[in-house]
Amino acid sequence: MSARTTKPHEIVERALELSRSDGCVVIADEHSSANLRWAGNALTTNGVTRGRTLTVIATVDGAQGTASGVVSRSAVTVDELEPLVRAAEAAARGAGPAEDAQPLVTGVEPSPEFTEAPAETTSAVFADFAPALGESFARARAGGRELYGFANHEMVSTYLGTSTGLRLRHDQPNGTLEINAKSPDRTRSAWAGRSTRDFKDVDPAALDAELAVRLGWAERRLELPAGRYETLLPPTAVADLLIYQFWSASGRDAAEGRTVFSKPGGGTRVGERLTELPLTLRSDPNEPGLESAPFVIAHSSGGDQSVFDNGLPLSATDWVREGELHRLTTSRHSAGLTGLPTAPAVDNLILDGGEDRSLEEMVAATERGLLLTCLWYVREVDPATLLLTGLTRDGVYLVENGEVTGEVNNFRFNESPVDLLGRAAEAGRTEKTLPREWSDWFTRAAMPALRIPDFNMSSVSRGV
Repeated sequence: MSARTTKPHEIVERALELSRSDGCVVIADEHSSANLRWAGNALTTNGVTRGRTLTVIATVDGAQGTASGVVSRSAVTVDELEPLVRAAEAAARGAGPAEDAQPLVTGVEPSPEFTEAPAETTSAVFADFAPALGESFARARAGGRELYGFANHEMVSTYLGTSTGLRLRHDQPNGTLEINAKSPDRTRSAWAGRSTRDFKDVDPAALDAELAVRLGWAERRLELPAGRYETLLPPTAVADLLIYQFWSASGRDAAEGRTVFSKPGGGTRVGERLTELPLTLRSDPNEPGLESAPFVIAHSSGGDQSVFDNGLPLSATDWVREGELHRLTTSRHSAGLTGLPTAPAVDNLILDGGEDRSLEEMVAATERGLLLTCLWYVREVDPATLLLTGLTRDGVYLVENGEVTGEVNNFRFNESPVDLLGRAAEAGRTEKTLPREWSDWFTRAAMPALRIPDFNMSSVSRGV
């Protein structure tokens, strides 16, 4: 019997039955994906994939403490299941006591759909999108533009069972759309991206119209030197910066004096004001349109994630509340070490509390400044200040007297998102956005545009 003919909940139950360890966690992830790719105003490829990954986490109690062993494999058949469980148990017995050891989670109500078949995506998810995309190709061709891009939709059904009785299930749809428009001579380029759960809320015609405007702006080219400029960061750029901040908000690392959130002299900066704007950076597994897993799914331990926390319920969490640092990410173990509340990471991020102004309205209120399209190749320079560097890409535009007057060269930037929050002069309307740099890892975000009076463009970049 193959992995595909065995129901996910059955393979979880069978693995738990086979377990001889003191504790066991089994996670079955059912993956499916569908995609479209296009270039030069024509579809080039499409495909559909299916797969299953099984993770077994064995825990073994000993005189020195509890050890854990984790083994993950793909396409596991019923015959291969017992060797997988034994491998996890052997890994646990061969390991030293786990620093993050905690009792496995108990007392969580089972998911009513735990025994149901996994959700799957198919090419039918593009039933309305694909014809509309074809119409956009025709408009772009008539307008002298070439469209390139990729649309991807994934569905992951996760089944989590434990020896303490947890039986949990979560279905996570995830769709991304990226479109790049180029002039025929390849000297002008513009990008737009969207995050979606089902491709019913994305409009290729609207994106093509947006890209046509940006290519029009780029017909006038100006050169600017490096320096500090008033800059409008669109939601996608804000998301890329704040996601990195979120990933760096480890409670343990802060308490040990290793991050921007460490307090001089010891402790953390929780309770300190980061910005005078009334901004709240938060996560919520039930956020409409950005729904994510309502319980911890941890395939490995590290940082403030622990396999012992699997199944721990997640709730709405304010990381920054009305400008003040409110929470840092912690597991149960790191919360105990630091004295901070237990606050595992949630798989979405929202910044709100700004004014109800669109990016276009913010442009209209700009005397002179730069308007970015997106950021690229973002990397950390200094964890102590969370100084990041990266590049602008696919369009930096000069705004004069409330209007875009042309495209300027690209830049390398050096900025800390924490400092940017402190210096932000204005935040606009929060909207769903796709972070371009992190779209392979983090897609559920909603951000406003930010006005930064002195964004540091540290050097000129010759990239498109």
